[in-house]
Amino acid sequence: MKTVEGLSLFILIIAVIALFSAGLVLAVVPFGADITENVTTRAAPDDPELHNANAGNVTYMTIFGYSVTQAWQGYYGNVSGTIMLADNNDKVLYNWSLANPEGEVYATENGTGQVDWGNVECFNISENGNLTALETWFNISSADPDGVNETFSYSNDHDVFYTADETFSYGECAAAFMFNSSGASDPTQFQEVLLTDQSDDVQIIFVALIEEFGRAGFDGNNYDFEMVVLENGHGTDTAYRNYYFYVELQ
Repeated sequence: MKTVEGLSLFILIIAVIALFSAGLVLAVVPFGADITENVTTRAAPDDPELHNANAGNVTYMTIFGYSVTQAWQGYYGNVSGTIMLADNNDKVLYNWSLANPEGEVYATENGTGQVDWGNVECFNISENGNLTALETWFNISSADPDGVNETFSYSNDHDVFYTADETFSYGECAAAFMFNSSGASDPTQFQEVLLTDQSDDVQIIFVALIEEFGRAGFDGNNYDFEMVVLENGHGTDTAYRNYYFYVELQ
């Protein structure tokens, strides 16, 4: 009888431990990133060219010019960090420094506690309601050449990556490739994808896949990531838009 009672007690204890442990099984989610901002620049206007007007003449001209986008802000830089084993008070049992991490940089308008990382999926730019709502939110016309679906495309195949406990397969999300030192896109470098946690039609998460050992970026210097985020600079709108940055390292 004692053996049976002891066995029953042992099974009960194991069941309680398993139940308690199950409550602590949480997916690794992106953490807020510590940012050091060094340089912010923008393209300088080109000088105008001179033409001598003479009364009575008519002159045919072919004109080419540049203009700065009114829909996007760019970010680029390097990433380092630490993988840690710690409690909820940030007391570290052990850590592993990462000079050349893998992972992702995330930018979203939603701060601490406002992103449901367990509910993320690709932002569907093919669903007209989603795209229209997003572009309307940022005052982008469907005829604009620098709109969302003119920048991100399902024909751009990104690498496999992981967010929290979700796996995003090769080419699953709409993606864009930022320029490298050649002045053009390379589909294997500086990949960026669009996610959402589905909380509303315009909840967008911009995700830059980290280049583990860096690449020669748009200006010839080595960077771990390049990315763009939406910002309304159309018309007389000069207000800033706040973005929160997260990082998930592997």
